[in-house]
Amino acid sequence: MDDNQMEEGEKNTNVEVAPALISVHPTQNSVAVAVGSDLRVYDPLGDCAVSLVDDSGATSHKDSIRAIRYGANGKLFVSAGDDKVVKIWSAESWQCICTVSSEKRVSAVAISNDGQHVCFADKFGVVWVVDLHGIDGSEVSVSKTAAPLLAHYCSIITGLEFSPDGQYVVSADRDFKIRVTIFPKRPLDGAHEIQSFCLGHTEFVSCLAFVITLDYPQGFLVSGSGDSTVRLWDITSGSLLDTCEVDAKAGHLESNGSDEGYSTVTDLCAIPDTTLVVAAIQSLQGVMLLSCNLSKRTLSVAKVISIKGGNFIPTSLTSSSCTGLLWMVTGVSNLPGFDRPSVSRVKVISGFKKSSLDSLEHEPHALEDNDIPGGTKLLEKLQGSVTVDEKVFTAAAEALKAAMCNLLIKKQYSVEKREFRKRTRNDRKTRQ
Repeated sequence: MDDNQMEEGEKNTNVEVAPALISVHPTQNSVAVAVGSDLRVYDPLGDCAVSLVDDSGATSHKDSIRAIRYGANGKLFVSAGDDKVVKIWSAESWQCICTVSSEKRVSAVAISNDGQHVCFADKFGVVWVVDLHGIDGSEVSVSKTAAPLLAHYCSIITGLEFSPDGQYVVSADRDFKIRVTIFPKRPLDGAHEIQSFCLGHTEFVSCLAFVITLDYPQGFLVSGSGDSTVRLWDITSGSLLDTCEVDAKAGHLESNGSDEGYSTVTDLCAIPDTTLVVAAIQSLQGVMLLSCNLSKRTLSVAKVISIKGGNFIPTSLTSSSCTGLLWMVTGVSNLPGFDRPSVSRVKVISGFKKSSLDSLEHEPHALEDNDIPGGTKLLEKLQGSVTVDEKVFTAAAEALKAAMCNLLIKKQYSVEKREFRKRTRNDRKTRQ
């Protein structure tokens, strides 16, 4: 079965909904939200919406955006998704400076710490690299092609991160694996040296993040999964340092029989310059705050921050390096049965400015809409409207849960069905 047939099969299984995504500039110069094919950007400093300039067409993307990311230095922004297109933007002029075609739909992106390489992963398990040497962001349009870097071999890649020192690229997949690969000096020739595998999750790995402090600049990896755990890793050795069970850990999560007691960790965000990690969990109206003790190599639940006044289950988390604010969005695209098929709601939690939970100056709390940088003007741009019926978000959470199961949980077949599939497969070589 070729890739086009596989993708058509996926589409026919269920209506594909895509989660709303959010990303913030390292110094909060801008905030970006992706909902479906729509990329929305707001400038809180200038208190105005940002107009995207894309000479390649009237619309930036023609299908659901699945990954967005600012570079560490704040000069670049990358968006990519189901239209098999990766767009590299100047995060200053918001001109699309480079459009790269992908052979398959894109599932994750990462930007090297020096801003010289963009990596993206596709749903067939291949990680590609684009060399940006010679691009300073002032060009109107640059032609670039991607080269294969590494592969997970037919397993959807769900997360992609560069290590804090830039020495490694870390990739996670649907088949419970986390691979740590040495990023080569000549990436266009491929990455052939594997540093380690981080093995221990019992369901798909959904998200990755690095916890970095002044005492531990090399950082430690945290990963979230469909097995309802967040795990702490030493990527150099691949050692599992600690496992934190989040399913009903603090008595705040709900589960039912159809979920088999699991609550998927859908996103992780390490708060810069702290030992705190924020987790979004599929059934939690709010976020879970985890505390890392890096000297003891432990990870534990610190508290749950509830979001009052609505059914707000975050689909994406992000934080800037200087403000102590956690930005969150909930929402999906292609929501069936509603007049507005694409919806999003943005919220911000304040109070993350110290290195640990015990030394925080103020209790982390959700800001009122008027207190968010940019206020209601920002919300109107990033959400499409200031208010949305809460019933829509309830339906969105359920639709997203079903879509994630269809995409990432591997199907189990009976012996009879496996034998039938073997007999009827159409990719066997014909004997001459």
